[in-house]
Amino acid sequence: MAEEKSCAPKFRTSIGGQALIEGILMRGPGRQAIVVRSPDGLVVREEELTLVRDKYPILGVPVIRGAVTFVDSMVRGVKALMFSADYFPEDDAAQPSKLDLWIEKHFSDEKAQKLITGLAVVLSLGLTIGLFFLLPTFLAGFVDPYIKSAAVHNVVESVLKLLIFFAYMLLVSKQKDIQRVFQYHGAEHKTIFCYEAGLPLTVENCRIQKRFHPRCGTSFLFVVVVISILISSVVFSFVEWRNLWVRFLMHLLLLIPIIGVAYEFNRYVGGHDNPVTRFLSRPGLWLQNFTTNEPDDSMLEVAIKAIELVIPEEKGKDAW
Repeated sequence: MAEEKSCAPKFRTSIGGQALIEGILMRGPGRQAIVVRSPDGLVVREEELTLVRDKYPILGVPVIRGAVTFVDSMVRGVKALMFSADYFPEDDAAQPSKLDLWIEKHFSDEKAQKLITGLAVVLSLGLTIGLFFLLPTFLAGFVDPYIKSAAVHNVVESVLKLLIFFAYMLLVSKQKDIQRVFQYHGAEHKTIFCYEAGLPLTVENCRIQKRFHPRCGTSFLFVVVVISILISSVVFSFVEWRNLWVRFLMHLLLLIPIIGVAYEFNRYVGGHDNPVTRFLSRPGLWLQNFTTNEPDDSMLEVAIKAIELVIPEEKGKDAW
């Protein structure tokens, strides 16, 4: 389907969001808001943002701040996702798992919530690292007996990383339960575009905006994969590339600089509009065909409500 043309942005905002189960998380410079369309109507949760890098300035320096922001966003995102899921419980007849019963028995509600959030974050990180970093390295090891060059190994591993990444995106986009979440993802982008264009935040104005945004997490993840390929290709030219455990260890050690560089790249591309940045952002925008769908009006209403709650009173405070 042809993508609608949005109005030219008057400025670029630092406000960002995340699609939830029948809802949206919006995060501004000082506040974050969760809006969920539950069976009983809209549910809103607001909170002030306190960033760890404000307390420890060293965590706000370039590259380091990228890794800190990534982990912080993941933790907040998991909490928001769990909050939205509470309004859409599974079948009441379903029996709780043994893990649920064990946690309920040994921990208070508050500690259980922190434990479950921590486990979810660890599992998400583990899945990301295992799928996009360690699995390609493991699979590339099968061709090592037939090659004599680190460069060839790097090419094989890089191709596997890209194939696994694209296959993952394609498979996820085909999941029926996820398609509505991706509609909310599209609503989030359209609403941010509308706000950046300086238009009144109405369903009509948001509907005509594009759903592909250059500062999307999908673009960020793709940049992480590409930068990991570039950095690994250099580093593995100087280490024992045939040793699987050495390669695993190097991938883990390189995670922070890779994520940090990817964050700075997205920050620069998202804050500038010129032929070079438009060219660099094209792959990430194209990938959003898999992770965003056209929203309906009710989803746009949720996104509008969420962004209105985080727009700062001081004009321009959220400028990118």
